[in-house]
Amino acid sequence: MPNLNLLKKSLPCAVWKRVVVVLLICAPFKGFSQYWQAGGFLGTSNYSGDLVQQRVDLKYTRYSIGAFVKRDINRYLTIRAGLTYGRIAGADSTNTDTMLLKRNLSFRSPIFEAQLGAEFNFLDLDEKRITPYVFGSVALFSFYPTTKDAQGNTVKLRALSTEGQGLSQYPTRKQYNLRQISIPFGAGVKLLLTDNLVAGFEIGFRKTFTDYLDDVSLTYVDRNTLLRSRGSKAVNFAYRGDEVTGGHVTPGTYPADGTKRGSDKYNDWYVFTGFTLAYRFGGGGGYGSNRWGKQKVSNCPRF
Repeated sequence: MPNLNLLKKSLPCAVWKRVVVVLLICAPFKGFSQYWQAGGFLGTSNYSGDLVQQRVDLKYTRYSIGAFVKRDINRYLTIRAGLTYGRIAGADSTNTDTMLLKRNLSFRSPIFEAQLGAEFNFLDLDEKRITPYVFGSVALFSFYPTTKDAQGNTVKLRALSTEGQGLSQYPTRKQYNLRQISIPFGAGVKLLLTDNLVAGFEIGFRKTFTDYLDDVSLTYVDRNTLLRSRGSKAVNFAYRGDEVTGGHVTPGTYPADGTKRGSDKYNDWYVFTGFTLAYRFGGGGGYGSNRWGKQKVSNCPRF
């Protein structure tokens, strides 16, 4: 730190004021390098909704994979953007509740997600070489619930309007959009392996604004109405209790119009959990600097 008394005596008033302002601005950021990161994510995906008895059923853990870029704004703030692909699934057949076993529904769906958000790092990664962090984002994602028939063929559920979506007889039940907004948030930890490699682990919850990731939300619609509008295939996959096998429950018949099929009390969620590995590069000072390299530099202007 320069001797302020000597500076004050030797510099004109205008220059002295400029020095003070610069010192105040630069002090908190002295030595900070603004790095870029580019890397990948590999982990698992899970779902929470109407077809799992617990909040998250680990039996239906599937894989997820992604890529991301990050920009360190300062020691504690990082901007992030990424693309992630995962799969989610659930089925009544593995539940223990008798009513769910009798319903006998199942689904699976791909998830494509693009997100933009920010991380808050609790420690200086370059100084401590490890830091926990929290993050929040906004994401656009797509999904498409399907199931398997008795022969193992894939059946797309949305087109069947299993709960009367899009039928004139049920005007309040609009067809759900396969592209939705979600709010990713979560926490993780980063470890600086070398000057250029950053490893991490994070868990990220996705709050959605749809209850149809699994194609289940409300009540059964009238069987004959669904049959006339969408055909026998829609009826067969709106209720699959007649396919139940085993000694726990007996096969049933299609329920009456208005019988509870799911619950719209809570929207569906999905979760991505896994490991990250990023290559870190850049490191030049901010404010438009074109300096690149691993050395740490001050963001202060030069006289």
